Amino acid sequence: MTARTVEAGAGVAWQVLDLGLRPFAAVLRQQEELVRQRLLGTIPDTLILVEHPPVVTLGRAKQRGNLLLDPGALFARGIEYFEITRGGDVTYHAPGQLVGYPIFDLRWHGRDVLRFCRGMEAALIAALGDFGILAGAVPGKAGVWVGEKKIASLGISVRRWVTFHGFALNVSTDLAGFEVIRPCGEDPGVMTSMAASLGSPASMDEVRRRVTIRFAETFSLAEGASLAR
Repeated sequence: MTARTVEAGAGVAWQVLDLGLRPFAAVLRQQEELVRQRLLGTIPDTLILVEHPPVVTLGRAKQRGNLLLDPGALFARGIEYFEITRGGDVTYHAPGQLVGYPIFDLRWHGRDVLRFCRGMEAALIAALGDFGILAGAVPGKAGVWVGEKKIASLGISVRRWVTFHGFALNVSTDLAGFEVIRPCGEDPGVMTSMAASLGSPASMDEVRRRVTIRFAETFSLAEGASLAR
């Protein structure tokens, strides 16, 4: 993994880290270190893009009734389980899902957590539109939706104005994996993916590229940040 930093000029400097497929615990530790560095000002705003092996995470809402299998049964199926500090309830990650963790200093982005979350939604909606998928937000519900189906989930934490955790966009995810939970209290069948919406697989590399471009536009970041592995 390498990274390219884009200097401020057309916008705020930032970097994109493309980690490929990596275990959730390792990336959680990396987020903590990057938050520390961002607070010290030794790195610019950073967007991690990654895929995870199968894992269920439970956020601060901690509605354990939305876990349809206990952690032991999840482990028996090869699914890891973590309770974490992000906002929201329970979600599922697996290969074919693009997970984004923005380590952003909100002092450069309006000091408004809700506006930042709406900005993430807007960036994902725009990126989906680049593929011909008509997506939008639903009042009172987090995430990004295609009709009555949820295609992306959101949940962040903030430490002294620096964000971590983030979003999960279903690109070609096996949606059967969501059957072990009620995603954010919804029926498992509410989830969809880009592949399901398009009727054919979407290129993960192209999705990464479009998400990066739309993040730059939405958050007034310097243009030209290239994905680095």
